Amino acid sequence: MAANERQRLRDLGFRPGVYETGGLNAITDVAGVAVGHATIVEGDRIRTGATAILPHPGNLFQDKVPAALAVLNGFGKFVGSTQIAELGELETPIVLTNTLATGRAIEAINRWTLAQPSNEKVVSLNAVVGETNDSRLNDIRAGRPTVDEIGLALAAAEPGPVEEGAVGAGTGTVAFGLKGGIGTSSRRVKVAGEIFTVGVLVQSNYGGRLLVCGQPYDAPSGHDRDGSIVIVVATDAPLSARNLKRLAERAFGGLSRTGAALSNGSGDYSLAFSTAESVRRTRERRAAISGYPDLPNDLISPLFEATIEAAEEAILNSLVTAQSTSGFNAATGKASSVEAISLDRLAALKA
Repeated sequence: MAANERQRLRDLGFRPGVYETGGLNAITDVAGVAVGHATIVEGDRIRTGATAILPHPGNLFQDKVPAALAVLNGFGKFVGSTQIAELGELETPIVLTNTLATGRAIEAINRWTLAQPSNEKVVSLNAVVGETNDSRLNDIRAGRPTVDEIGLALAAAEPGPVEEGAVGAGTGTVAFGLKGGIGTSSRRVKVAGEIFTVGVLVQSNYGGRLLVCGQPYDAPSGHDRDGSIVIVVATDAPLSARNLKRLAERAFGGLSRTGAALSNGSGDYSLAFSTAESVRRTRERRAAISGYPDLPNDLISPLFEATIEAAEEAILNSLVTAQSTSGFNAATGKASSVEAISLDRLAALKA
C-alpha cells in the first residue's frame, strides 16, 4: 500500500462498536453543523492551523444552543469554559487551534460574531476556543495562525464531508508518537421511538499505548505520555445542559478505549451541544418564561454508548487519515519529523 494512500478506519475493515453510523460518519451528520479548516503549511517551520465548528447556520449569538464542558485533566487552556459552566449555553462558534494562538482565535471569533446581522449592538460575547500544543512539528512562537487565517476557518465552515488528518488544527499535532490530527465519526440511535444522531470531532495530540479496536499497536518511536485532546460532541437529541455534560463525560470512555495515558501533562476536554430546535435558546424564549423538552435520564444510556463509540472512531480516524509530516521542533530548535500510522501494519492487525 502506498505511503500516501490514506484511508478512514472503516475502509481498512475495522468496525468499532455496534451502532450504525450516519451517512457521512462525521459530526456533520447532525443536521445544521458545519466545519471549516484553515491549514497553514509554510517553508520548513510552519505546520499549524485552525478548525471551526458551527452548531447551526443561523445567528449563534441571538439563537444560542445548550452546551456543557467536561474536563478530565485540566492541563490546558479552554477559553470560554466558565460562562459555559455558568449558563449552560453556547453563543459563538467553537475554534480549535494551537496553544499560543488562543488569543488570536478569540479575536477572530469576536470579529466574526460582531459582523453578523442583528449583532450591531453586541458589546460582550463568550468566544469558545480549545487548543493543543503543536510545537513538536511547528514553530509555535511564530504567531501563526494569524487572526485573519483563523477567520478563514470560520468562513470556510460548511456542512457535508469533513476533511481529516493533518489539516486545520491538526496540521502539526502528534498522538502516540505518530502523526495525529482531526478526526470525526457519528452514530445513529433509536430512543423513545425516534432516531437521534451523535457526532464527534477530535483534535488528537496526546499519548499512551495505542489500541486499535482493542488490539495493541506499538509505535516505532515509542510511547508518548503527555499531550492533549479536544473532543467536540454534537447531537440533535433534546438534552439539557445537565445531560449534555453527562454526554461530554462519556466521550472520555472512547478516549480510554484508544489507550490514552491520561497523564499529568495531558489536557483532556470534551464539549457537547444540542442542535435540537426545541431546546434552542432563541431571542423570544430568553425574553419570557419558557419550557424545554428534555430526554429523560432513564432513556439516555444509548446516547452515552453512541458517544463512546463515535469518540473512539473519531480518534482512530485522525490517525489513519494523517500523513507523515516533517517540520520544526520549537523546543529543540531543530528539524523534526513524525511518521503516520502504518496502514500495512493495521491491515495485518485486521487479518
